[in-house]
Amino acid sequence: MLTVHHLNNSRSQRVLWLLEELGLAYEIKTYQRDAQTNLAPPELLQVHPLGKSPMIEDNGRLIVESGAIVEYLCTRYAPQMIPAADSDDWISHQELMHFAEGSAMTPILLALYVGRLGAAGAPLGPRIEQQLDSHFNYMESVLRPSGHFVLDDLSAVDIMMSFPAEVAVRQGRGEAHPKLAAFVDAIHARPGFLRALEKGGAYAFA
Repeated sequence: MLTVHHLNNSRSQRVLWLLEELGLAYEIKTYQRDAQTNLAPPELLQVHPLGKSPMIEDNGRLIVESGAIVEYLCTRYAPQMIPAADSDDWISHQELMHFAEGSAMTPILLALYVGRLGAAGAPLGPRIEQQLDSHFNYMESVLRPSGHFVLDDLSAVDIMMSFPAEVAVRQGRGEAHPKLAAFVDAIHARPGFLRALEKGGAYAFA
C-alpha cells in the first residue's frame, strides 16, 4: 500500500488529492508544523535527510519532491494524465511541471520569508511583488478555455499548478486573475479534492 508522509498546510495536500482522483488505496502519516515557527517537525528528518513533505512510499521505495511524486504516480497509475511524448502538449507539460515548483514558488517563498523581516525586508518588496505579478499573469495566460493547463481534462500539471494558483487567490489576486480563480474554485469543488480534505485535515488554502 502507498504511504504519504503528510505535513499539515503544505503542498502535500495535492498529493492526497491526486491519490483520491486515482482511487488508490493509501495510508497517511501526519506531521504537524511547529505552532511558533511554522516549520516541519524533526520527525520528518527520520524519514529523509531533508525533512520535507510530501514524501511517499510505494512498494518500499521512498520518493521525494512534489513534481517527481506526481510524475511517478501519473506515469504508473494514470498515464492518461500525461500527454503523449511525441506531442506539443508534452513539451508544455514538461515546462509547467518544472515551473510549478521552480519559477512559481521562488517569489512565493521569498514573499513569505522576507515578510517576516519587517522593515528590514522592505527594500525587496517591490521586486518580489513584480515577480509575483509576472508569474501569476503567466499562469492566467496559459490556462485553456477548458479551465485546465495542458489537456482539456485533469492532468498532472493541474495537480502541480494547484498550489501556486491557491496562493494567488489567497493573496487576494483572484479578481485580477479570474481564470485562476475559476480554476481554484473548480478543483476545490471536485469530489476527490473534498475527500482529500477530509483525510488530510485543515488546509488553509481551501
